[in-house]
Amino acid sequence: MAPNMQPIQSVAIIGAGNMGSGIAQKTAQEDFDVQMVDREAQWVDRGQKIISDFLAEAVERRIFSPGQIEAIKGRITGVVGTENTAPNTDLVIEAVFEDFNIKTQVFNILNEVCGQDTILASNTSSLSVDELSIASGRPDKFIGLHFFFHPAKNRLVEVIPGKSSSTQTIDRTVQYCRGLGKVVIVCKDRPGFVVNRFFVPWLNEACLLLQEGVASAAAIDSVAMKSFRIGLGPFALMNLTGPPIALHATDYLAEQLDTPRYYGAENLREMVEAGNMWEIGVNSDCSEEVASIIRTRLMGQIFAVSGQIVDEEICSIEDVDRGAKVGLRWARGPFELANRIGISEAKAMAEDYCELANFTLPKCWERDTNFEFNYIDSFVKDGIATITINRPEAMNALNETVVAQLGRALDEVNSDNSVHTIVLDGAGKAFVAGADVKFFVDKLRADSFSDIYNFTANGHSVLEKLENSTKTTIALTTGLALGGGLELALACDYRIGTRKTQFRFPETSIGIFPGLGGTQRPARISGIPAARWAVLAGNFMDAQTAADLGLVSDLVDVTAVDTTIAKLAEAGKPENKYPGVPSNPNSKVALFAKEFYSDENLENILSANCPDGFDPEDRNVSRQLKSLSRTAPVALKMASNLIDQSGLTELSTGLDKELEGLEGIFSTEDALEGLSALIEGRKPTYSGQ
Repeated sequence: MAPNMQPIQSVAIIGAGNMGSGIAQKTAQEDFDVQMVDREAQWVDRGQKIISDFLAEAVERRIFSPGQIEAIKGRITGVVGTENTAPNTDLVIEAVFEDFNIKTQVFNILNEVCGQDTILASNTSSLSVDELSIASGRPDKFIGLHFFFHPAKNRLVEVIPGKSSSTQTIDRTVQYCRGLGKVVIVCKDRPGFVVNRFFVPWLNEACLLLQEGVASAAAIDSVAMKSFRIGLGPFALMNLTGPPIALHATDYLAEQLDTPRYYGAENLREMVEAGNMWEIGVNSDCSEEVASIIRTRLMGQIFAVSGQIVDEEICSIEDVDRGAKVGLRWARGPFELANRIGISEAKAMAEDYCELANFTLPKCWERDTNFEFNYIDSFVKDGIATITINRPEAMNALNETVVAQLGRALDEVNSDNSVHTIVLDGAGKAFVAGADVKFFVDKLRADSFSDIYNFTANGHSVLEKLENSTKTTIALTTGLALGGGLELALACDYRIGTRKTQFRFPETSIGIFPGLGGTQRPARISGIPAARWAVLAGNFMDAQTAADLGLVSDLVDVTAVDTTIAKLAEAGKPENKYPGVPSNPNSKVALFAKEFYSDENLENILSANCPDGFDPEDRNVSRQLKSLSRTAPVALKMASNLIDQSGLTELSTGLDKELEGLEGIFSTEDALEGLSALIEGRKPTYSGQ
């Protein structure tokens, strides 16, 4: 966002039904001030009860404490009557029935009562945002949002600007959605937007397969689940959400896109008229020939329609896949799936469906090579280059592709004379949640250590582009930064954090040591005792702790992020990036680290024994001993030795020693055990070998 743009803080939700209450709940959970508005007190009360029940379940599952629940509910104010929405509200989200006239009435009232800076948004899954924006009376401050059910759980949101939506309206709304921890797809105002455009016809195609007698509902569901690697097939999904929703959505698309193929299948229409659900049954047997017909039809439909979405420039191939993986929880998106089964086969499936639906084959399918995905977004404004790692469906985890693309983006901005500052950011709720652990496991099992070494060496090369940049470099660590992600941030001159900042080096507990500067830069920033505290035991750091140690250089309120970027850009590079002492040496964590992780205690620490003079029953001490006992012994010792080197060598020498130690650590049995346990969701058992 531009430095003079105030982030959204107060939000009103019009409509306290299941969707409206869900949006209100999620918004309050993320510390926004919320008004939940409905026509009558009974509906507001019902919305409050829905939220209370949902949060009570979250307490039972230990997601929130009772105190957190009270704080969340305390941020939600019930309001009776749209006309009583507070005039100074930053953003109002209408979440009433999918009826154009009802929505228009709501916006007419809001346009009168809300201040001129209030953004009006419609949570819609189908209606034209452009038409609604005109009806709103303030098209420049109007935008479409499509939250997916349940809004407190599903991480996807589609943001749909109208033709007249101002850049400021779009930017502030996207910032709000990211503040909710959402994966954001900004897309054009076309019927079905992104996900429903390909998903709704997929449901109807399953109905047509059943109607034609190709196979039973159970068989179609079974083939779909295997083909798309999903937990529920189309008929089970329709039963879950209700067949009427599927019928309404597919008829709407048929009409809006003038596509007869999408008109609700007769069996679906009859089902809805009778008020029934699909009878799926348990017999999912079918021949391979029949399974091939089902697979070809369902995949061909997805490939063809996804191609139309890209051809119409509704969004990118990356966002189509993101919508499938995050919004629908598919294992792979359409284009990733096409690469997986082979472009020629996927293209043939798309052609078959295009013939059935009387479509022209989308231009994006006029290819013989795999689709290539871009995970780095970069733009320059007023001398500040913002580079965003945009892989939120994987918490922006670093893999070979991301590292290579990030390196190219940094080369480009480093050579741009108009750029004086580089801001590194991560899309979604995380900055970067480390490296892709599955990559390490796959390579170890394939006995391909050289690939691990090359990946890590390339990572060092990319971090060097930040370390040695003549530009001022800023990491926007306003979310989760783990392992390699934290190492990436520490290569920058500054790290901006907010209350949502969370840091951790988990490596020693998964059988390895931090290999992208994690044994070197923390000690040079915060001193060796603090580095031992952070790296050896893998202690979790909240925002204040990270700031006390100096790993966060600027801890600010979320509303001050943009002004802080501007301030740092003006100040330029820091005089001393590596002071070697905590920012707040008198903080509890700094004092404890200095005493507990001293040189004289190191031998005991590496053996997971309590150092002399410390009470093992003390809460802080017992926590450290417990964490240390869960680490891989070889990884712990190697990390400790490398941290010690940071006080004796130049940074470049220390980083070289990290690389030199890679083969030693990855050749241990404990490395494979720790990494495998992480992706398998179990506790590792270390042998010390």
